[in-house]
Amino acid sequence: MTETPTRRLLDRMGASPTFVAASCRLTGDVETDGPLLLCGSIRGDGRVGGALSLTAEAHWEGEVHAVAAVIAGRFTGRLVIDGKLEIGASAVIHADVVAHAVAIARGAVVDGEMTVTGGQPVVHFDERRHHAHRRTGR
Repeated sequence: MTETPTRRLLDRMGASPTFVAASCRLTGDVETDGPLLLCGSIRGDGRVGGALSLTAEAHWEGEVHAVAAVIAGRFTGRLVIDGKLEIGASAVIHADVVAHAVAIARGAVVDGEMTVTGGQPVVHFDERRHHAHRRTGR
């Protein structure tokens, strides 16, 4: 029994993700070489050298460039993703979006111009995760 328990989120994100807690509000530009998990809010531009994950409670306002992204929260501004962008059912995006590939869950709100650079159509899907309930009051 020398195996360490695996943590799915950390396994997906890599060895050392940057974590912004739910109670944290940052103002200013953010730059990280690796993945970023946002549970709180950021107002400012960002460069994420790995995957960007916004939880359903998270909010980012600014221009963000990332390698890949999973957005379940609110995003306002401009979002540029080198690879795949997954937009969850609870997402509310008021932004121009540029991504190589895009998948949008039914129920997500996307308001802005969307450019898919990979040549494939946007994929629409039904989110099956139990925690993907639509937020109320927002």
